[in-house]
Amino acid sequence: MMSNSQHVFYSEESYTPEESVGYLMRGAWQALLKNIDAEMQTLDLTGMQWGPLLLIAKGSCHTVAGCARASYSDSGAMTRMLDRLESKGLLCRVRSEEDRRVVNLELTRAGQDISQQIPAHLVKVLNRHLQGFSKAEFDLFKNMLRRFTENGNPQPEAA
Repeated sequence: MMSNSQHVFYSEESYTPEESVGYLMRGAWQALLKNIDAEMQTLDLTGMQWGPLLLIAKGSCHTVAGCARASYSDSGAMTRMLDRLESKGLLCRVRSEEDRRVVNLELTRAGQDISQQIPAHLVKVLNRHLQGFSKAEFDLFKNMLRRFTENGNPQPEAA
């Protein structure tokens, strides 16, 4: 049951796709991806290849499964992506000495060099998309996206 302070923003009668939050977010996401992809071409990367490199560089993942989880991807797609990065000489797979079943991902020197350049290219694109936003609007925008995500992923109630 909704409290009186909660609003119903959509109704079946008045719903139009162009005014849907999902439609608007998808458009924003597509524009962002297109611009990141174009920017990453200067590093000879696709718009999707920079993610695993940066995650590995920052220590956020060390295995295919870890990178897939960290980037909201499936292991099969991540394996193919890492294969391409390995063929470019940007990373290598190294079997764990502690557990031979585990294959860790490590950046090569070239991968380390490129991963250090990635943030500058990302912030260029992000700042372009945020032109005209005030600091308060920027903070509000991030908080709203976080809350929207949390509302879509409700936490189980404590017993």
